[in-house]
Amino acid sequence: MRARSRWRRSSLLLTWLVIGLASWLPMHADATQPPMVDGKPMMSLAPMLAHVTPAVVNISSTTHVRVRDPYFNDPLFRRFFGGGVPRERIEQSLGSGVIVNAAKGYILTNNHVVSGADAIKVTLHDGRHFKATLVGADPDTDIAVLKIPADDLTQLPLADSSKTRVGDFVAAVGNPFGLGQSVTYGIVSALGRTGLGDTYQNFIQTDAAINPGNSGGALVNMHGELIGINSMIYSPSGANAGIGFAIPSNLAAKVMRQLLTYGKVRRGNLGVHVQKLTSDLARALGVDASSGAVVTSVEEGSPADKAGVQPGDLVVAINGTPVHTPRDLHNTEGLLPVGSAVELTVSHGGRTRTLEMHMAPERLAHASGGDIDPRLNGAALRDTSSSEAAQTVSGVVVETVDEGSRAGRNGLRKGDVIIGVNQRRTPNLAALKAVLAGEPPRQLMLIIARHDRMHYLLMH
Repeated sequence: MRARSRWRRSSLLLTWLVIGLASWLPMHADATQPPMVDGKPMMSLAPMLAHVTPAVVNISSTTHVRVRDPYFNDPLFRRFFGGGVPRERIEQSLGSGVIVNAAKGYILTNNHVVSGADAIKVTLHDGRHFKATLVGADPDTDIAVLKIPADDLTQLPLADSSKTRVGDFVAAVGNPFGLGQSVTYGIVSALGRTGLGDTYQNFIQTDAAINPGNSGGALVNMHGELIGINSMIYSPSGANAGIGFAIPSNLAAKVMRQLLTYGKVRRGNLGVHVQKLTSDLARALGVDASSGAVVTSVEEGSPADKAGVQPGDLVVAINGTPVHTPRDLHNTEGLLPVGSAVELTVSHGGRTRTLEMHMAPERLAHASGGDIDPRLNGAALRDTSSSEAAQTVSGVVVETVDEGSRAGRNGLRKGDVIIGVNQRRTPNLAALKAVLAGEPPRQLMLIIARHDRMHYLLMH
């Protein structure tokens, strides 16, 4: 009896082990299951990558930066030695790029890889080197197009990135840390990521390892098609932390077409200025909503004006995509070219309307600083765009400053935003001209926004 009892217990234990093992094996198999392509398991990425890697290039750019001796600002030093002699410091940047047109030698990469470069060198997968020409660049989307005079190139086909899904398997190809071409593998972690800087964004997020030097490289699907241009990472240490971002191929292709056609991106404009909806503002407007973008003003004759948008309207969606903040609206607006059809959904007084309009060119005033005041001579000025105003502050943007000019000697820099003059607000060029109309004031004190900080700047 005891032997039979022990046998039954052993048999029962064995049964539970078999059941447990049977239930564990499928889960374990799923965790290590290779990606499926056309309904068949892909046991290796090598066949696909054999077609991809020749289209991914290494990019090195060189920039000459002029620096002065640290004693240059010492009056005694200048008196005895006649002023400091400018020297040059050479800065180098490494990145990646993707050949997208083999016949014409066009390469997609990131703007920040080649921005300000005096020379750009492209190294192909087969070891050939070429001097590249910058066809065009768009800092607002971080896209640049290069051209090389080369034959026998391999190009990557562009996928429709709108069909990309969270969970899709992807591979990232690039030149991390200048080590040479490398490949990493992962999945799409999220889509439509925004709010990661001041550029127009619609990022694909992936956990495929992306490190410095991968910028401008390819993010491909399992068919070997380009779905994104690797652009940035999120990491406290600066190295891969499993959170990388790529610019969708559809967006990159649109920007490239405009750069090839016009040399720049011609963005459309709706003609609305908005601010964030707060709880206090919602109560004041009688709005039963917790998010959205409140219209503060509408430009006369703009698409929004013609469609009937009014101050006090709450923008809740654009082209069917919810608008939670002003950034959501201007991010979408900034990615739409001139002539694009737009559906703007607005709410006012408990009534919701969907208004149809087409993107129009943004009308920005430009002026030479010297025509406004001699102390601004050498500076090229323009109004802030609606997207810039949403991200920073309204004012007059300093587009360029001539080296050695009076404005430059006074400390004005490219990218500064003049928001006030002599304690008076200057939200645009018209206001700046009005403040300085007539006899030039004895003292000219600018209030400028620079790198998200406010400064006073005395002009002499």
